[in-house]
Amino acid sequence: MQINTSRLSILLIAFAWFVPSLSIAQQLDPVLKNLINKGLDKSHSINIKNFDKEQATIDQKMAKSVFLPKVTFNGSYTRLDDDITFDNDTQNLLLATQKLLIKEAAGIPFNSAFPQGIPLKPAPNLQNKDILKSSMDVDWILFSGFEASNALKASKHKEASINYLAMAEKDKIAINIIETYDKLALVYASKRVLQTSENYLKQQEHYVRKAIENGLATPIGRKKIELAQQQLAGKMLEYNQNKKLLIEVLHQLTNESKEKLTLLDPQLQPFTNDSMTKSEKRNEIKALEEGEKATLYKSKMEKSNFIPKLAIKGHYEFLEDDLSLLDPKWYVAAGIKWNVFDGNQSKLKSKKSIIESQKYGEQIEDANEMIALSVIKAELTYESSLQNTEMIQKEIELANDTYQMIDKQYRNNLTSIKEVLDALNDLEKANFKLQESYYNQRRAVTNLLYAKGALNY
Repeated sequence: MQINTSRLSILLIAFAWFVPSLSIAQQLDPVLKNLINKGLDKSHSINIKNFDKEQATIDQKMAKSVFLPKVTFNGSYTRLDDDITFDNDTQNLLLATQKLLIKEAAGIPFNSAFPQGIPLKPAPNLQNKDILKSSMDVDWILFSGFEASNALKASKHKEASINYLAMAEKDKIAINIIETYDKLALVYASKRVLQTSENYLKQQEHYVRKAIENGLATPIGRKKIELAQQQLAGKMLEYNQNKKLLIEVLHQLTNESKEKLTLLDPQLQPFTNDSMTKSEKRNEIKALEEGEKATLYKSKMEKSNFIPKLAIKGHYEFLEDDLSLLDPKWYVAAGIKWNVFDGNQSKLKSKKSIIESQKYGEQIEDANEMIALSVIKAELTYESSLQNTEMIQKEIELANDTYQMIDKQYRNNLTSIKEVLDALNDLEKANFKLQESYYNQRRAVTNLLYAKGALNY
């Protein structure tokens, strides 16, 4: 059965090189895809980025709301120490004027005495000491000097930058989950080698014990077997620890229950790649470019502080009784605000934003250089992994042919069981090396696609 498995592995990888290439998303194990989706949903860093995006969206709404009228309702009660009235001379003048108007209306000559018994109205107070007011104010900005429009554009580019950062974070999380899943598959593959070694040592122990009984071996041979068994026990302990650790890591990354993760049976199959020549702009670069644009619009926003702003204001008093003689019941006004000099604050802020955009430019150049280097490194690693896989295939073929030959000799009593077990052990180790090669090849393909911005999952 083991021989058939090794031959099947050889046929599968050979077949994979001749069939049309598929994207990595189509080649992922459905269980692994599910883990990646859960990891993306669970990720705290992505959730934080989503909150940042919501804040940027709110900033856009705030920039738009600048042009909405602001309506304020006001209410107040004030008590003065006394009524505010005219001075005595003004009050006497008002009373005298009132008498003249009454005499003129009654047809009484100007120089005649004022008739007795006709009541006079006292001069009204300028302001009563008890003041109760209820009013409404409307403030409406009609033109903000492009400050609001530039703020809106800056926040849009900021949102786009955060979105690309979130996508880049998703790529890193997906790569981490894929790598951890593959490590778990490699650990499970190593168990098969350990089991073969365990069976091999049991057979050897039986062989040595019989040899000692027949005087064909010394107790030193048995001690060597015991030492090998102790070493195997240490490897089994390492296997269990690695398995437990990787399941814990997957649990932390995906929030999947440990019970379900323990039941997983991951298998390593080589990735084929149809994106070797395709290269897309990385999300990290897109995020930096959007950040650069956001800072440029922020600089324009700060410069627009010197452009005149136009607004209108309206005021309406609901209560008239306590208004002073000089207070209007309502009014509408239009005004212009022109900031001519603010102590160079806006100029310095704008210059600071420009420097920030220049920093983004340097980061973009640095990132492009690092990405170009990572692409070359990933391509070389991928080529090496293919070469290594091909070499191990030859090694498996040799180990398989050797096992077949020795097994045939054993069946014809031409060799010992020890030679058969040694050959079988070599075949299992070669198969495990093929699994390691698959693991390295999957790493190389994943890293290459990530470096070229073509990773899909």
